[in-house]
Amino acid sequence: MVLITDPWFYAAAIPAVILVGLSKGGFGGTMGMLCVPILTLAISPVQAAGIMLPILVVMDAVALFAYKGRANWQCLSILLPAAILGISVGWATAAYVNDDFVRLMVGLISLAFVADYVFKGRKQQTAAKHNPAKGMFWGSIAGFTSFISHTGGPPYQMYTVPLRMPQALYAGTGVIFFATGNAIKLVPYFFLGQFDATNLTASFTMIPLALIATLVGVRLVRIVKADTFYAIIYLFMAVIGVKLTFDGISSLLA
Repeated sequence: MVLITDPWFYAAAIPAVILVGLSKGGFGGTMGMLCVPILTLAISPVQAAGIMLPILVVMDAVALFAYKGRANWQCLSILLPAAILGISVGWATAAYVNDDFVRLMVGLISLAFVADYVFKGRKQQTAAKHNPAKGMFWGSIAGFTSFISHTGGPPYQMYTVPLRMPQALYAGTGVIFFATGNAIKLVPYFFLGQFDATNLTASFTMIPLALIATLVGVRLVRIVKADTFYAIIYLFMAVIGVKLTFDGISSLLA
């Protein structure tokens, strides 16, 4: 067992795990996207990814139990096959893809989606209908960006948020979608050497906090009003969009 003793790691890891736990509790992956950027304040992005994935899988198991199969299965039947394809492409091209460009792309997509909500979308209260072509596109992008840079939330929400599902149904659908993706990612991450003794020890150290945060997230989804619930999602999408856009531009211009 190789324990990380740097206090700055835990100063970054504790809020990161709390945010991703709340996200796993039912807020669709958006808050959880902050975890890797926060962790990279103390460790490398590669190590952050290696530490977080086992924690995510444990959180997924708790969230799956909490929602007990409550999901929009038509939505998942469209999105999941596309996401698996996206993850496969991400693995096949991992050595060639520019992470900074992916971050910039997802950041700009997020900001465009929020802008549409602020200036037009929030005036439209009717739910969108399922569109398999649109779902396949955003599902594959979500799988690809999730594998490359852990930013699958905004592409996933591009398709699911306009459906205006009830909170519990939306949350349960997101839990199954991301749990499936994370389980699949265990294989390529293992072969990429991201599960060494140091990373796994750090993962197991943070799991108790992750479980508590996930259960708190499950509780919040059940008591927050629908308008507030979606407003929170858009708010975090805006924060993430600004963060990813800034990081992508800064790195590409460096």
